[in-house]
Amino acid sequence: MDNEILKTIKARRSVRKYIHEKQIDDGTLRLILEAGTFAATGMGRQSPIIIAVQNQEDINIMRRLNAAIMGNPNSDPFYGAPTVVVVLADRNIGTRTEDGSLVIGNMMLAAESLGVSSCWIHRAKETFNTDEGKLLLKKWGISGDYEGVGNCILGYLDGEKPIAKERKADYIKIIK
Repeated sequence: MDNEILKTIKARRSVRKYIHEKQIDDGTLRLILEAGTFAATGMGRQSPIIIAVQNQEDINIMRRLNAAIMGNPNSDPFYGAPTVVVVLADRNIGTRTEDGSLVIGNMMLAAESLGVSSCWIHRAKETFNTDEGKLLLKKWGISGDYEGVGNCILGYLDGEKPIAKERKADYIKIIK
């Protein structure tokens, strides 16, 4: 196969171990974030917003909130990644979850194509429904009625790339 997009799709893996000290450069980060802005959205309404967080103090707050929600307060749900991208979407748009999910998917594929590792991390909805989560949004200058869709952690793999699981036999059905 010589199609670069299909190669990238098949090569991407969720990475759960990062070199914490190695931050993504601004140019690469902007390319990844921009890819998110080109995701399909319901009726082209562009309901999501993308917030890239590299401030360690804020990441630590999100880490603590996310871990508590997960029920394991001593864990690191961001696996040491130096960048956490939060995707929120307008709570008043019916396709907000789908829109935000496509944004994260685009960013994960763009990251892979640029040599950056990524992983989707859940609990953004719950995190930003807490009082502390709302204070973070206020600190970041985010106003509006937004709901957390997900987090996309970004960084550089520490170790070996995970191997893809075998695809299940009945994954695809074609009806003619």
